[in-house]
Amino acid sequence: MLLGGVAAVLVSRHLLTTPGCWRGLAPRVLGLRAASATPVLGHWASVRRLLGTSAHRAHKMPAKRPFERLPADVSPENYALCLKPDLIDFTFEGKLEALVEVRQTTNQIVMNCADIDIITASYVPQGGEEINATGFNYQNEDEKVTLSFSSALRKGNGTLKIDFVGELNDKMKGFYRSKYTVLSGDTHYAAVSQFEPTDARRAFPCWDEPSIKATFDITLIVPKDKIALSNMNVIERNPYPDDEDLVEVKFARSPIMSTYLVAFVVGEYDFVETKSSDGILVRVYTPIGKADQGKFALEVAAKTLPFYKEYFNIPYPLPKIDLIAISDFAAGAMENWGLVTYRETALLIDPKNSCSSSKQWVALVVGHELAHQWFGNLVTMEWWTHLWLNEGFASWIEYLCVDYCFPEYDIWTQFVSADYTRALELDALDSSHPIEVTVGHPAEVDEIFDAISYSKGASVIRMLHNYVGDVDFRKGMHLYLKTFQNKNAATEDLWHCLEQASGKPINTVMSSWTKQMGFPLICVEEKQERDDRILKISQKKFCASGPFSGSDCPHWMVPINICTSEDVSCDNMKVLLDQPEMTITVKNVKPHQWIKLNPGTVGFCRIQYSPTMLESLLSSVRNLALPPVDRLGLQNDLFSLARAGIVSTVEVLKVMEAFVNEPNYTVWSDVSSNLGILSALLSHTDFYEEMQEFIIDLFSHIGLKLGWDPKHGEGHLDVLLRGLVLGKLGKAGHQPTVEEARRRFKDHVEGKLVLSADLRCPVYLTVLKHGDATTLDTMLKLHNQADLQEEKVRIERLLGAVSTPDLVQKVLTFAMSEEVRPQDTVFVLGGVSGGSLMGRKAAWKFLKDNWEELYNRYQGGFLISRLIKLTVEGFTGDKMAADVKSFFETHPAPAAERSIQQSCENILLNGAWLKRDAEAIQQFLLQRKAAHLNV
Repeated sequence: MLLGGVAAVLVSRHLLTTPGCWRGLAPRVLGLRAASATPVLGHWASVRRLLGTSAHRAHKMPAKRPFERLPADVSPENYALCLKPDLIDFTFEGKLEALVEVRQTTNQIVMNCADIDIITASYVPQGGEEINATGFNYQNEDEKVTLSFSSALRKGNGTLKIDFVGELNDKMKGFYRSKYTVLSGDTHYAAVSQFEPTDARRAFPCWDEPSIKATFDITLIVPKDKIALSNMNVIERNPYPDDEDLVEVKFARSPIMSTYLVAFVVGEYDFVETKSSDGILVRVYTPIGKADQGKFALEVAAKTLPFYKEYFNIPYPLPKIDLIAISDFAAGAMENWGLVTYRETALLIDPKNSCSSSKQWVALVVGHELAHQWFGNLVTMEWWTHLWLNEGFASWIEYLCVDYCFPEYDIWTQFVSADYTRALELDALDSSHPIEVTVGHPAEVDEIFDAISYSKGASVIRMLHNYVGDVDFRKGMHLYLKTFQNKNAATEDLWHCLEQASGKPINTVMSSWTKQMGFPLICVEEKQERDDRILKISQKKFCASGPFSGSDCPHWMVPINICTSEDVSCDNMKVLLDQPEMTITVKNVKPHQWIKLNPGTVGFCRIQYSPTMLESLLSSVRNLALPPVDRLGLQNDLFSLARAGIVSTVEVLKVMEAFVNEPNYTVWSDVSSNLGILSALLSHTDFYEEMQEFIIDLFSHIGLKLGWDPKHGEGHLDVLLRGLVLGKLGKAGHQPTVEEARRRFKDHVEGKLVLSADLRCPVYLTVLKHGDATTLDTMLKLHNQADLQEEKVRIERLLGAVSTPDLVQKVLTFAMSEEVRPQDTVFVLGGVSGGSLMGRKAAWKFLKDNWEELYNRYQGGFLISRLIKLTVEGFTGDKMAADVKSFFETHPAPAAERSIQQSCENILLNGAWLKRDAEAIQQFLLQRKAAHLNV
């Protein structure tokens, strides 16, 4: 499952962004010395007081709720499931006949069941007489039901029969209703499913645990004018004898699989289809009249299936794969075996109106979900504790797949900015968690669908792949999938297979990364001895609050590669740092040559160089001798060190000026993200405008070079860079950019010259930021007229840029209206909070005033965690952290408790950062401004 669309990656960094909108920077170089600023640690005491924890230790997480997994005395072998959804009354009838094995004599069967009413239940032992259930005891808290029988069920096989009814809910989980508009303008509904992690139990009584696998024979009774889809291909479609308007659609038996992967969809759709080179029927289902918008995803899917078949050396095991766009969908996409469901924005591409970054996003999401068809579906995690194995692996290999399909995307550099650095940010918090988290009660599962499971998981897999080497890694993957196909596995099973393939101590190395939270700060110093360079390398836990001060410092097994200026593309040396410190000798390095650790930014760590080492590396940033991914990593490490108080923020701003000649989109994107974080911090000061002047000065050079219109020979990344730069200049108030954006927006609205999709994001942002009520009304009109969901979402996530209190209130009200799909409300509110300090305060008040409705809308799922983070993380100081903490003490959100703690910690860290560096930043900006005025 992929979460929440692309804004999950970008908005959370305090930026008003949809993909490819902006995040960038540029200009001149000042020489730099590495600062060794003394961190202000006294302020951190307030963090400890407020959050009730000792510094640098994991926060005390909520007490585990009592929980027991289902008893093993009865287990399913096959579900024969028939469902009859009613798309008028929003209910469904169900009939289940499950072939089960009674493993030990019992007079009761315990299953998962939630929001379902059982009408009748009975058990028919093989060759015996039917035994009716005498009672149904619902344990609503644990989402279980106990069926009691008057006589004992003996060991052996039999059939469990259950008739039941349920609701097609509007909560985007279980078997639910999804609203859509047809070509006539009328509103219709589809019945769709979303079961991961624990919501199959809302569609039918079942053993809803990933390790309890069975086969499925699914039948859907549906209106004859609707399309019915499930995991497998249709084998029969017959008139329904009781109603001539209905048909009975039977699907082929599925492979053995977990309940969370079962899926069904009933609605009106068009489709495009092809066959992959290995003979698999691939279809992309779209809203009626939009079949052309499925062609790009179809092309990607048809390339991807053979790629994975070759990579894993195991064929795709089903006869077909369907990809379908769902109107109301909480996640980004879901990997149901053979029937993958997506948000419209994660699947549909309009050749005329979709921007380049949307195509890239669709390619990544398709790659992610199809990887799960092997890694997750064919071999499934034994329990939710091992969720990271599913999601971390898919989040890594999606990039491998896209790099194969679209090498021009330079996607691995983008991985570092989108996933690697995002994971480092979260994992530096004391309220982070290990990759592997012991999960019990279903209420705990949603909390680990986060950047640790996905992005840190992907990052350590990437590091492991580099450590093992591609050939042995693929051998190990094949062994793992072959050994455990149609079964369940744990993390250690993968390590064992990779150890067998590589001969390296994989379990020992990787356990240090999966079983403890955090990551190391690698400090390096050097001295020259004749023609050799002696490096002293040490590790200690990196903490967002400053240097680790505890006595029991954790350590990691860190694979470290080293390169020199002689050949930056070749690792001169590889070592495994398996102790707190190490001295190594790098042979044949002349005094004028520099050394860099972690080339490719592959190891999951931060690097702190000595001042002289850093200075020599910066010259290679200026002249572009360092590869883009290393320029990005160097800058990002320094910025993170500044946030933690280990170096001065002013010195990092000077480093950013070394990127004057930077041509790479992803490097600019990361620099821009970091400046966005700093701008959000400085919105709490009276020199925010000076920061915007700094940004304008940095961006003007690259903005002038790029211009507004595409040039001959430009590629995908040039297009992304233009949108990034113009958006950054426009938001900061660069007058020529504002005026040109207004001119182009006027022509667009009047139909004189339609904006290209890649320019809409920066233009919309700029005119909203510097516009009035008329501008907002015009934008809302464009939203209403838009037929493409991508365009609607693009507008929704930018509306928060408005600059006056009355317009902010209008946007907040709009966020809760019928005009915005429920899953997108979260990101409208996040856009308001990220737009300005005034917006942030208004969004927080709005969340509190509308908490009951919002909480009920998302039913405590991962979207509520996302909403809280996006709304409050940009605040600063003890008072605000206390306000957030106090509100959620009286308005509990169990599935978001970890997110609330992380948000409070970030608010306090922001306060410490501002207190420590604000005065020096202000002086730097004022001196720089004065120097420019005197030129």
